[in-house]
Amino acid sequence: MRHILTKKSTSRKRSLRAPDTVEKADVPMVRKMLPYS
Repeated sequence: MRHILTKKSTSRKRSLRAPDTVEKADVPMVRKMLPYS
C-alpha cells in the first residue's frame, strides 16, 4: 500500500495499514499527512 490511494477511503486505508509502525524514511511524509488523517 504505497501508491494509488486516491480511490480508497480514509477508513479503508487505516484498516489496510497493518501494524502502526513507520519506516524512518517515511517519518517526514507521515508527519506531513497526519493533520489530514
